[in-house]
Amino acid sequence: MNMEEQILSLMRELSYKPMAAAELQRALHIQEGEQEAFLALLQRMEENGQVVRTRTHRYGVPERMNLLVGRLQMKQRGYGFVIPDRPGIPDLYVSSGDLGGAMHGDRVVARIQQRHGERAEGEVIRILERALHTVVGTFQSMRYYAFVRPDDRRIPVDVFIAPDDFGGANDGDKVVVEITVYPERATSCQGRVIEVLGRPGDPGVDVLAVVRKYELPEEFPDDVMAESERVPETVQIEDLVGRRDLRDRAMVTIDGEDAKDLDDAVSLERLPNGNWLLGVHIADVSYYVKEGSALDEEAFRRGCSVYLVDRVIPMLPPRLSNGICSLNPRVDRLAMTCDMEWTPDLRRVHHEIYPSVIRTRERMTYTAVRRILEEDPELAARYEPLVPMFRHMRDLAMALRKRRLARGAVDFHFDETKVILDESGKPVDIVRKPQTVAEQIIEEFMLAANETVAEHFQRLEVPFLYRVHEDPDPEKIEGFKEFIWNLGYVLRTKGGRAEPRALQEILEQVRGKPEERVVNTILLRSMRQARYSHEGLGHFGLAAEFYTHFTSPIRRYPDLVIHRVIREWLREGGLPPTKEAHWRAEMPRIADQSSERERVAIDAERESQDLKKVEFMLDKVGETFEGIVSGVTSFGLFVELENSVEGLVHISYLTDDYYRFDDRQFALIGERTGRNFRIGDRVKVLVAGADKEERTIDFRLVEESGEGQAEDAEAGAAVFRPAAGSGGRSRRKKKVAGAASAAVGRAGARKSAGSGRSRARDLVLVGEAVTPGKKKKKDGGAKKAKAKGKKGRRRG
Repeated sequence: MNMEEQILSLMRELSYKPMAAAELQRALHIQEGEQEAFLALLQRMEENGQVVRTRTHRYGVPERMNLLVGRLQMKQRGYGFVIPDRPGIPDLYVSSGDLGGAMHGDRVVARIQQRHGERAEGEVIRILERALHTVVGTFQSMRYYAFVRPDDRRIPVDVFIAPDDFGGANDGDKVVVEITVYPERATSCQGRVIEVLGRPGDPGVDVLAVVRKYELPEEFPDDVMAESERVPETVQIEDLVGRRDLRDRAMVTIDGEDAKDLDDAVSLERLPNGNWLLGVHIADVSYYVKEGSALDEEAFRRGCSVYLVDRVIPMLPPRLSNGICSLNPRVDRLAMTCDMEWTPDLRRVHHEIYPSVIRTRERMTYTAVRRILEEDPELAARYEPLVPMFRHMRDLAMALRKRRLARGAVDFHFDETKVILDESGKPVDIVRKPQTVAEQIIEEFMLAANETVAEHFQRLEVPFLYRVHEDPDPEKIEGFKEFIWNLGYVLRTKGGRAEPRALQEILEQVRGKPEERVVNTILLRSMRQARYSHEGLGHFGLAAEFYTHFTSPIRRYPDLVIHRVIREWLREGGLPPTKEAHWRAEMPRIADQSSERERVAIDAERESQDLKKVEFMLDKVGETFEGIVSGVTSFGLFVELENSVEGLVHISYLTDDYYRFDDRQFALIGERTGRNFRIGDRVKVLVAGADKEERTIDFRLVEESGEGQAEDAEAGAAVFRPAAGSGGRSRRKKKVAGAASAAVGRAGARKSAGSGRSRARDLVLVGEAVTPGKKKKKDGGAKKAKAKGKKGRRRG
């Protein structure tokens, strides 16, 4: 046990009382020559929030002193929540007046002031680490000074700009500001313009603003590029030492049409004993990216590749990601192979993990494989030698999928949404891409490999990284249970806990019904966020005891690290004590960094999609569309169109009656007519407006007034058109307190950190097997309630 652990262990003892530094030295038997190092360590631990020093200069751990250390997550209305560093501790609500100058993302120490049941409230007493160093926003000139209004509405303060710090910006420009003075109780936020991005309507400025907002690194440092240039473009003879030669094995990559970084290949063959040998072959990136190198440090900093609507910001330079590490067809490539032998009744009876050299036969696309399996004669003839393998892959993948669902895995149903841009970056279409059998083949095979690798090394007790998904909060499950009860479904729980199998049964019951999407979405929001951990805690959504991310080292840093550990273990037949100690110390840090960078990537990807969706609707003002009520609130209805765009019908547009919000039925009910609006009702709406700056879309309900005619509902009487049944679907942003979210929130007090994440398949379930570039992107459209606080009864 090192000195840091000894200090924390002592302070967590029940008998411990806060001690001064000198008392701690005596209690821990610090020698005279070690005192200076001890005091320096104590100071570092205080700066990191591991220990707290009182006004009387005595030390203790925060949890024993009614304090909490964590990240501040702000909300648009000015309040926030402190998300504790230590998992399992409830979040702390902080009102706008108790922020103490803290801003969104800051790591803080907060004092717990009072509790209301499970909900705790408090105030920020110390800022440990500032998260924001730059702000992206709109420059507003006041002649002799200026303000920058942040694009991120979670930053509730404008940034003051002195005349000497304008940086050439003009009124209305989109700019990047460096914060020079942080807000305190008596001072405002101040900064200087360091980059003018352009006018808000100029091509590319909107997505560039997203890149700057999330501080995504577009360019690689010179030393990283220089190091990548030294990597050979082809496999060398010396690279083959210690590798199994699989170049004669028939294998292919299967990816999207526009994918360039191909990091997984698959093979399948029948063995003489009648079993199936499934091979998952992953690019051996760790062979080229050495620990501690400039490439490695940059990959750690980035954490993962980011797939924005109009560009990719890769984790590794293109020379590696699209070149020597990409499993391009008909060329030699280095790989890490996981072979799995499956019996016809789907028992995995043998597996091997080893370094290999491979040569893929073809670079297949999901579309091509789907068409082959649908008996397209032209493609079947073109790829005739591979067609039997594709058919066997389909059969094995569907059997694995059936087995996984039978054990209780929760299978969400969300179609991928893709915004199509023209050459200037303007959105010209939004299309849904349902998951086909081809995607499911890769999904199931990657899941199988990830589980196999995780189980192998967890049983060996090797220091490792795992992808974990903990059980949902019982209170949120109770909220979900209440919500679906209003739709006519019953969830079986035991002691407030729902088994994955029970949740999957609900999803199967709603499949194909109007309420399918909303039930999927609200269940997703009731679950915890998947994360990386050095502990193998299992994966609730996959109903898997063992799970990791092994299959995407080009795009995800955890996969790269796992490959590195596997290589060292295979080379030595185990880890030497020094290496084992090294990895045990490193894994928690890598897990935290990887989880944080993943969240940043998902937020940026979602926001770039939202921007383009609003822009797509700008020239649709005045047009009418069919949609489904996806959310009901006290201030109106959210309606989602078939193209996944979502907008708000404000309650002021419902002019035929007084409407009250019933939070038990999740409905707006007319007091005179009894007409009601519920989630899942089918309606026709007119696009009344779209604001790209605010990212809002306004709808009005319309009704049929004759053949081929429609009239604005504001002038009509009957404005609603319910579907058969009362179900529906929702894909709302987490910032909107919709009716279904209210169901979860009422039982759970509030959403937990990250519970409104944008990509369902990235969060907990099937998409856990898929790399970031292949995962679907769930998008809530662009919307915002313009009438904040207008709750209760309203009449237009």
